Amino acid sequence: MKISPRIKFLISNGLKGLLWLIVLLAAYYLFKEIVVSRNPDVWVGKFYARPTMIYLIYGFSEFFFGILPPELFMIWAINKADTLHYIINVGFFAGLSYAMGYVNFLIGQFFYKNEKYKELERRLLKGTVDMVKKYGIFLIIVAALTPLPWSAVSLLVGSSGYPSKRYLKYALFRILRFAVYGYIIFQTHHM
Repeated sequence: MKISPRIKFLISNGLKGLLWLIVLLAAYYLFKEIVVSRNPDVWVGKFYARPTMIYLIYGFSEFFFGILPPELFMIWAINKADTLHYIINVGFFAGLSYAMGYVNFLIGQFFYKNEKYKELERRLLKGTVDMVKKYGIFLIIVAALTPLPWSAVSLLVGSSGYPSKRYLKYALFRILRFAVYGYIIFQTHHM
């Protein structure tokens, strides 16, 4: 059975994303066991006592190309309060991530309509728009489900002239990512 290049793209990048999740969870586990367990009160005071600051950092990160992985904020949320608050936080993080992705998509669409950007695109990003048009749906899904920089991919997809309704539909996979990763984090912290 022959697999299409789009499905290969989805599978290969999906596996890379899973590998990154494992790396992030291992790094977190090591950090928790080596650093936090030796002096937990210092860490609790610095991070858990300032939720507004954490939410602002998360929003900033999601807008500026996902500098920090959302899983770090999920881990913060699981250690902060009870299960209900964790679910509310994960829902908030998912909604904000989806919204920031769309904001970046709209910024990309603004660039797409700009003549100066089109000239820059012709000179510097020759094959990128063609790749986005060819793999658009799969690129959105892979970025939504994996640690690829969600906002950067959203900006790129928007700047290629991708239809807004299709983007919003396939971007819903971002919510699925938060549900799955949130569940994994919840399970690993309640063993």
